[in-house]
Amino acid sequence: MSATQGKLELDSAFSDLYRAHVRDVYSYAYYRVGNHHDAEDLTEQTFLQAYRHFERAQREANGRPLRPWLIRIAHNLAANYHRDRSRRPQTQLDDATVVSAPHPTAELVEQREEVGEVLAGVASLPDDRREALIMRFALGMDNREIARALGRSEGATKVLIHRAIRQLERSLKEGNDD
Repeated sequence: MSATQGKLELDSAFSDLYRAHVRDVYSYAYYRVGNHHDAEDLTEQTFLQAYRHFERAQREANGRPLRPWLIRIAHNLAANYHRDRSRRPQTQLDDATVVSAPHPTAELVEQREEVGEVLAGVASLPDDRREALIMRFALGMDNREIARALGRSEGATKVLIHRAIRQLERSLKEGNDD
């Protein structure tokens, strides 16, 4: 196989990876930074960095999915983003709420308030717990993928998610008791 043919195959495999996971990487970035512009930038940076190391990652993956590797890159870039800007993520309520059918105004307002409370609760969690919940519920990652992305064992990841859910439930209950 010629070097040109090898490069074409590598680029084709990376294009497939990009198409398969760009939505997940963008969603993760959006949940971390809270606005579309910065999420797009982080997504672009994630794939640029992934492209630079793609050949090695493919070799080292031993057939395992590369989505956790991509999310790990996005995770590290988002951590740099927050360190550089020293701010917590704020999710726009309008962007997080999808209305599929018309609702009476009072019901719609109530739903938006509930979504806002949940998002605020998630934003107030410690970083590792927030990360795990985003990966689990926003991206639909399983515990094995989350563990790989966070560099933890599956058992530790399961405990982390459990504790995050309990903390979020307590936070929401306390908010409703006011």
